[in-house]
Amino acid sequence: MENKKMIYHMMALVTICIWGTTFVSTKILLNTFSPLEIMFYRFIITYITLIVIHPKMYAFSLKEESGFALLGIFGGSMYFLTENIAINLTLASHVGFILAAAPIFTALVAHFLTKDEKIIKTTWIGCIVAMAGVFLVIFNGSFILKFSGLGEVLATVSALSWAVYTVLLKKLDPKYPPIYTIRKVFFYAIITIVPILIGSKYKFEITKFMDLGIVFHLLFLGLAASALGFILWHIAVKNLGAVKTNNYIYLNPVITLIGSAWVLKEKITIYAGIGSALILLGVYLTQKKPNQSLALSGIEEKL
Repeated sequence: MENKKMIYHMMALVTICIWGTTFVSTKILLNTFSPLEIMFYRFIITYITLIVIHPKMYAFSLKEESGFALLGIFGGSMYFLTENIAINLTLASHVGFILAAAPIFTALVAHFLTKDEKIIKTTWIGCIVAMAGVFLVIFNGSFILKFSGLGEVLATVSALSWAVYTVLLKKLDPKYPPIYTIRKVFFYAIITIVPILIGSKYKFEITKFMDLGIVFHLLFLGLAASALGFILWHIAVKNLGAVKTNNYIYLNPVITLIGSAWVLKEKITIYAGIGSALILLGVYLTQKKPNQSLALSGIEEKL
């Protein structure tokens, strides 16, 4: 049983490693496409891939389709749209810090909407430690207090949207295979984003796709980050729970930090190093059960 649990933990970790490196592809693609276009092409690639792999259709149920639609909105269109708009309105560091708080929102949502994922002291201790680490990694010793107001609000909506998506995903009827579920998620994500795309005076230009580098990065986002990543996340959520799975999001800044140092040759400072260590400790604490360690119980009593 423990070996199976470890596999699901690895799925969550692999997904975060993939998502943490998507900034490279997105940064390159922004030289050619708008954020909305990148999102749309990414969703299209994901949906076409999944429907080719799993073309099977199931009996239509209005209740179930409503559930899939909510997943597509919260985990697709709303999450990505609010995140992208927020980045354009305020500092990226502010958005990154708020999005890293998604596990906290998840714990709160799960506490009220589920019966088996109530908030415990260990979760709060891990959250505080991890968020302290996230702060050090993202701001890297140079904290700039410059709020736009709307940007921070939209970033919060984005983090809350992902929390709702993860909890709804857990509560979804498990009778459907993960590939079908994620296929439906991206179908409704596309449906809800198309009106916004049309309103933005979108114009398709085939010449933009003549560059193999552009195609590669779009495929990476569509196939690895969305198709594979969302399926692995789905399986992890179903087996570990919404809260434990989403706690791996704390690691996102660490993966991004490593990617920046490797690809962009950015220097890792002492602040980032200490922050990374705190994030790892925080994630470790959030994964432990209250009665799993006597030492941890002692810490909780003192706190």
